[in-house]
Amino acid sequence: MTGPDISAAKAAYRAHLAALYRQDGSDFFASDAAINVVHPFNEMTPETYGRDLLGQLNRAFAHLTRTDYIAFGGQFEDAIWVTSTGYYTGHFRAPFLNIRPTGALAHLRFGEFHRVKDGQAVESYIYLDLPELMIATGQWPIAESPGRDRGFTGYLPGPITQDGLQWQDNDPARSQSSAEMVTDMLRALATEDEAWRPYWHKDMLWYGPAAFGSFVGIENFAGFQVPFENAFEGWSGGASNNGMTAHFARFADGDYICSGGWPSLTGVQTGRFLGQEPTGKRLFMRVCDWWRRSGDLLVENWVFVDIPHVLLQMGVDVFGSTDAALASPAPAGCTA
Repeated sequence: MTGPDISAAKAAYRAHLAALYRQDGSDFFASDAAINVVHPFNEMTPETYGRDLLGQLNRAFAHLTRTDYIAFGGQFEDAIWVTSTGYYTGHFRAPFLNIRPTGALAHLRFGEFHRVKDGQAVESYIYLDLPELMIATGQWPIAESPGRDRGFTGYLPGPITQDGLQWQDNDPARSQSSAEMVTDMLRALATEDEAWRPYWHKDMLWYGPAAFGSFVGIENFAGFQVPFENAFEGWSGGASNNGMTAHFARFADGDYICSGGWPSLTGVQTGRFLGQEPTGKRLFMRVCDWWRRSGDLLVENWVFVDIPHVLLQMGVDVFGSTDAALASPAPAGCTA
């Protein structure tokens, strides 16, 4: 793979996003693309993704718009990937996954990864922070957060530098350095001496999944990270390459880096977690991240965890019947 391959993939993805903004059709997904979406959607085809996810979004949210505030591309192993994250925004007018509408403006955070071949996505992973929407509408059933403090829950901004749309070509050496920095940092997580600390700016911003909360400042982040790690034993992450979990992608484009795993993280639950007593079970977490570096330190980190899927492993289904959730009714007179 070469730089032109990455440039072509980014151009194809940029054209796809432009079509979405115009609400035009797009042939970005190959007809046999494997699309993986957070629970309760899970494994999808291009047809079911369009019908059951995008169709339901358009039925539930009038005037639906999409904002991507980070987008870039790169190579992981022998494949070319593109990625983006941001928000869907609309007027919440009808039930979505059994979440009751508010009749007001609402946001739904998303993150996407697409493996591109010949200008089309052939493998995709799509994250939605559904708990954020449920918390914003007063319908999240769990009061506890894993950290010392609850953390902030609400709309999460894009990069401070406002340069997250990396459509241009970047220095390959810088990209490689950024990827190596994050890989080294990930391998330092869940260590007794908190060996991850030197990789981070003291004023770091950690934009976490809503069920965990978001934090600013390295000590406030540690107030989340350390208790979270201590609720589990036998941690393994996607950068460990030990066969328990794996990253489907981990790459950088200039000062921006990302990773994702399906699952990416696993540990045996030995402490109370998200309001649930210890199960003694090994839980698996679908996780993805985007980072921005400044100089030789990481300063911002956007994170998703498929929390409903983790809770399901502990016997809690926050959506009730999955079939019923996926069949949320359309408002009168509405078409997809």
